Amino acid sequence: MSTRKLNDSFNVISDNLVELRKAKHLSQADVANDLNLLGINIHKNDISKIEANTRVVKDYELYGIAKVLGISILELLAGIEDKLEK
Repeated sequence: MSTRKLNDSFNVISDNLVELRKAKHLSQADVANDLNLLGINIHKNDISKIEANTRVVKDYELYGIAKVLGISILELLAGIEDKLEK
């Protein structure tokens, strides 16, 4: 089964993740390590791929990323309307 893209995107959080992660002064490795502590098995390279919009984000990863960043899922999804209406 191949992964489908929407408007040439694998996910809608890539830009927000980069911005919010950097605002919290966290590295990609920090985010991956904290997700692993939550039981979400993910590698630093996966965070890089999500940020580069070359990897799909699973629902439980979305939850975990928001938790690690101390934000709501809605903050990660901010601007989704613009991305969906392209």
